[in-house]
Amino acid sequence: MKTVIFACIHNAGRSQMAAALFNNLVDSKKARAVSAGTHPADQVHPNAIVVMKEIGVDISNEKPKLISIEMLQRAEILVTMGCEEWCPSLPTVEHIKWDVTDTYMDSLEEARRIRDQLKLLVQFLINELH
Repeated sequence: MKTVIFACIHNAGRSQMAAALFNNLVDSKKARAVSAGTHPADQVHPNAIVVMKEIGVDISNEKPKLISIEMLQRAEILVTMGCEEWCPSLPTVEHIKWDVTDTYMDSLEEARRIRDQLKLLVQFLINELH
């Protein structure tokens, strides 16, 4: 089974949504995702929770967490979104950079746009794994 880490700075929006989308769409016997951040926030962004619930995915119980070398040692793929310069890396882990804007999701409209962009990127990644 492959482990994918989705990482962003605060682990409060983009990486949380990407990991939840991945786990919702992938065959759980083939892969799983976790999310983390380089400077974790205190909580998941409320707008991220709302827009994920709109598509039937509940991330309300998730907590931002710090990315670590130990986490990377258990992963095959690291997907980063804006935290590359602070993110630890290992030569054994494939590193993919996604250009997903960090806008702090000030509005539900912006959070929906990010969610939909992530959904397309996650689906592409899942297709590449097969």
